[in-house]
Amino acid sequence: MNEQIVQAAGMIFTPYCLMLILIGVIIGIIFGSIPGLSATMALVLFLPMSVGMDPRDGIALLVGLYRGGISGGLISAILLKIPGTPSSIATVFDGGPMADRGEAGRALGVGILTSFIGGLISIFALMFISPLLAEVTLMFTSAEYFAIAVFSLTIIASLSGKSIVSGVLSGFFGIALALVGIATVDGTARFTFGQSTLSGGFATVVIP
Repeated sequence: MNEQIVQAAGMIFTPYCLMLILIGVIIGIIFGSIPGLSATMALVLFLPMSVGMDPRDGIALLVGLYRGGISGGLISAILLKIPGTPSSIATVFDGGPMADRGEAGRALGVGILTSFIGGLISIFALMFISPLLAEVTLMFTSAEYFAIAVFSLTIIASLSGKSIVSGVLSGFFGIALALVGIATVDGTARFTFGQSTLSGGFATVVIP
């Protein structure tokens, strides 16, 4: 394991590869900070470019795009109270009020710092914990997946504050929207009503 990590570090920490990561992060931040665009869209647009590159360099560029896109969502979440990416929704709750008090710069600094730290933690978790988690998830059955769905509803209730009923109703409305389209497990068409445009489900739309 240690030898593989050292070998991978030697392949990544080269000037050209680091430059591609930096370019990817900058472009990803731009995509993530614009509501309606996302890290996924950035990956789709730059995927043809990475095809002709060396696999190591192409993956480095795409990883930089993804990380930058996910982190860039906090910019519009703080300044406009519109999450640039779905992962930045919680940032609106804290960053938005700070911007209203004239502390937008501090909110952006804290958000960027915590995003960087969280990215490092997730990388190390992916390296050391994901093999063990993969073995556990392979043993999941329908009961475990249902329990995860119920757990997600409890998280919605905890974030609803005093409006628990509104939060839970919003959660069920989101579940209803998520059920539209082709099921990822067995490929069954759900609630498409014969419309091919609904096969992919509803795209994530940011509503200010």
